[in-house]
Amino acid sequence: MSNLIELFGYQFFQNALIGGVIAAVACGLVGLFLVLKKEAMIGDGLSHTAFGGIALGLLLGINPLLTALVVSIVAVFAISYMRRKKIAASDSAIAIMLAVGFSTGLIIISIAGGFNVELFSYLFGSILTIDFTDLMLVSMLGAAVVLFISFFRRELLSMVFDEEDSRIMGIPTKRLAIIFDLLVAVTIVLSIKVIGTILVVALLVIPGLCALKLNLSFRKTLLASVGFSILSTVLGIVFSAVFDIVTAGLIVFVLVLFFLLTLLYKKLS
Repeated sequence: MSNLIELFGYQFFQNALIGGVIAAVACGLVGLFLVLKKEAMIGDGLSHTAFGGIALGLLLGINPLLTALVVSIVAVFAISYMRRKKIAASDSAIAIMLAVGFSTGLIIISIAGGFNVELFSYLFGSILTIDFTDLMLVSMLGAAVVLFISFFRRELLSMVFDEEDSRIMGIPTKRLAIIFDLLVAVTIVLSIKVIGTILVVALLVIPGLCALKLNLSFRKTLLASVGFSILSTVLGIVFSAVFDIVTAGLIVFVLVLFFLLTLLYKKLS
């Protein structure tokens, strides 16, 4: 117990908790809408596309989170363009960008080499190594996500259930859809240090699924999604530091445990 209390006095652990909570809040908010829209695939697609941006950043000596953000944003506009021009259906467009981003990352690694250890930390997360620069970037991106969801949650919810009626009511559905996809990209990038590109989709999707099992009002469901996300992230970080186990794996393990408990709760109620 004393070792756990001592951990909270270390700057690296404080940074990890702050960064983890910010990422968890963003994932809990954005993820619920992804689940309601049945578009979890875009989270998976953009997280793998970001891999190409990470490899590019390591190659050029630029902060990999910045290059991952740029590549993810480009991917969002490419997916939107393919949808709009009917070049490919939504899931096919996402799959194309996933393949392009991931294969580009593999090519860069093959050509450059020499940063396998760093790359591993971005693939599977390395929250305990988050520095002040990363924390500031995560904080700014997280604030953008929270502000957007706070102002446009009703419009987004309306679009989930009936996009055509939302358009008739004057809601700029196309513009909001693109901005929301950009927010997904932003959320993925700010979560990379916490859980990595491989498992970030779990932090996006599972908290929302857990919250929906509780049959609450939309506002309470949104708060519950954020709550599950924060709790699993904090527990994962704490247990990771205490028992020296990989953080991302523990976060997902706790998330799955919460999901099973909410399934049991729904069945019993």
